[in-house]
Amino acid sequence: MEERIKLKEKVGYGLGDAASSMFWKIFSMYLMFFYTDVFGLAPAVVGTMFLVTRIWDSCFDPLVGILADRTKSQWGKFRPYLLWTAIPFAIIGVLTFYTPDFNEKGKIIYAYVTYSLMMMVYSIINVPYASLLGVMSGDRKERTTLSSYRMVFAFGGSLLALWLIEPLVNHFGGSLDSKEGWLHTVIVFGIITTLFFWGCFFLTKERVQPINDEKPNLKEDLADLLKNRPWWILLGAGVGALIFNSIRDGAAVYYFKYYVISTVEYSFNIFGESLTMSPTTLYLVLGQAANIIGVIAATPIANKIGKKKTFFGAMTLAAILSIIFYYLGKEEVLLIMVFQVLISICAGCIFPLIWSMYADSADYSEWKQGRRATGLIFSASSMSQKFGWTIGGAATGWLLGYYGFQANAVQTATTQTGIQLMLSILPAITATISVLFILFYPLTEEKLQVIENELNDQRKNK
Repeated sequence: MEERIKLKEKVGYGLGDAASSMFWKIFSMYLMFFYTDVFGLAPAVVGTMFLVTRIWDSCFDPLVGILADRTKSQWGKFRPYLLWTAIPFAIIGVLTFYTPDFNEKGKIIYAYVTYSLMMMVYSIINVPYASLLGVMSGDRKERTTLSSYRMVFAFGGSLLALWLIEPLVNHFGGSLDSKEGWLHTVIVFGIITTLFFWGCFFLTKERVQPINDEKPNLKEDLADLLKNRPWWILLGAGVGALIFNSIRDGAAVYYFKYYVISTVEYSFNIFGESLTMSPTTLYLVLGQAANIIGVIAATPIANKIGKKKTFFGAMTLAAILSIIFYYLGKEEVLLIMVFQVLISICAGCIFPLIWSMYADSADYSEWKQGRRATGLIFSASSMSQKFGWTIGGAATGWLLGYYGFQANAVQTATTQTGIQLMLSILPAITATISVLFILFYPLTEEKLQVIENELNDQRKNK
């Protein structure tokens, strides 16, 4: 349990979230656009589909966690899912971006089925992956470091995806509205994610074993979770943070296509090669690069002032900057990019902290109740994250419909103002909600040290 985690294993753990994040970012940034502008569905229909399918998917997460807690194999409880599910994950992702020659009703049914399957297989591989953090080390600082590696690779995978999506779609199909372009692009990403998941499987190790060797009891596990006050507070804070990111991500492509409407392209020379980006791609890439800066900064800041204070400060600053963002004019592209960087640095700080704090809540539950259900706690946490993403994704579609959005048309002033609000004031409100929750989080660094010491003593004396 006290074995130090080597760099190779930290990198291996990060590969798992690099794989997940490639598809997650394609979904959060481009899936709404794909369904409206390529697939041909109305935004309100897509918003409702996101709500229905993601609510089911959110409820599915704890089932996966319960199953993972009861899995026994030569590789442990959680790692086998990385090996078994990598290929189905890629295949269903490709089917999600396939456009069949159906009528409108047929397309809606196809979208519901493939997207539901995609979210389910995402849970089957991602819940065990997230739970793996809780059993790789019993040291809370080591877990914060692991979580930071995870998030660096997550945002690195997202950055790679955002950097390549539009060039690949244009390469394979000639334009961002190309059905063939999207299909072949997602095939490329499916191959990459499979290799990354397998890398994570082979390079990681499960170490932490429960103090209590009793057979898992679902009723008692659920009762322990319901009494876990720190977990409930993190749930509220996590939902607020995910809605913040989801609305901003979902509206970004629309913001540049229908509000900024800039045709300027930006060229960069990298290793002697010229790389050209649209304002949309530059905005998204800068956001992911800034997220990585935030992730890297999170660990030393949290080690100095604590996770709770770091979380509070980052989300408070994100809310303030988002309000200012509303007042930027469409011609102020440089300032738009600067504020995207600043807001994204704040957002990047949050995610390694919250997953490390979920692992702390698993320790708290074991310390308080004498039982450990890592998979259930992380799956329920994943459920809350997806619930936030669900609300944000559905709200994006509904808000576009409410503001009168029409695909591939000149938007009214009301619609443009609505899109502005979705990048600024509305995310600021959800960030504020997240801040209010984290104020009540009870696990200080001093309390966590006591819990860690007592659990370590019990494992030594087992």
